Amino acid sequence: MPRSKEQFEEMRNATREKIHSAAMQLFVHQGFGSTNVQDIADTAGISIGLLYRHYKTKDQLFNELVAYAVEGLKRNITFFESNQSPKKLIAQFVDEVYADMVNGEELAHLLILINQSLLVGAATASPHVEEILQVNARLLDTTAQLIRKGQRDGEFCSGDAQEMAALFYASIQGLAQMKVLLMSNFTMPSPSVLTAFLLKKRE
Repeated sequence: MPRSKEQFEEMRNATREKIHSAAMQLFVHQGFGSTNVQDIADTAGISIGLLYRHYKTKDQLFNELVAYAVEGLKRNITFFESNQSPKKLIAQFVDEVYADMVNGEELAHLLILINQSLLVGAATASPHVEEILQVNARLLDTTAQLIRKGQRDGEFCSGDAQEMAALFYASIQGLAQMKVLLMSNFTMPSPSVLTAFLLKKRE
């Protein structure tokens, strides 16, 4: 029986997910320059011809993964711009980061991939370099504004909000790198440890 259009689409999406997962793993562990399309095809368990049907070049695949990561950063900005309590927003965000880091590698890989895209942007002619810089700056500013609101509401400790936002993301980025480097020896700090510098202790 011939496959339906929906079945073909499911197969296509499943193949793309395999390619994405393999490429992220290799780009993060080997670096963009040391990874070739044959490596990606082998790791994904598909033929190189099938990979080329989805992506004409390694650069195209890398840029699509970076675009996906950037969309995630934009969603974080929108999330932090909502009208909920700053303490509640930060707690939910940190809980999700914690769960993602404990249960899988995708978040760690995406964070490292964003950094790699800035480092290899010139080599890949990535159209995302300027966008990443702008989105990162917006995310820092939005988070700093959220921290200021939390300070006014008496939920967060006093301090320079911009510096606190930078420390917050530097911690998460550093933990992503540690997870990749240490693998099974990595221990993810609890949400309460990640927010200890920010949340006011109850008296």
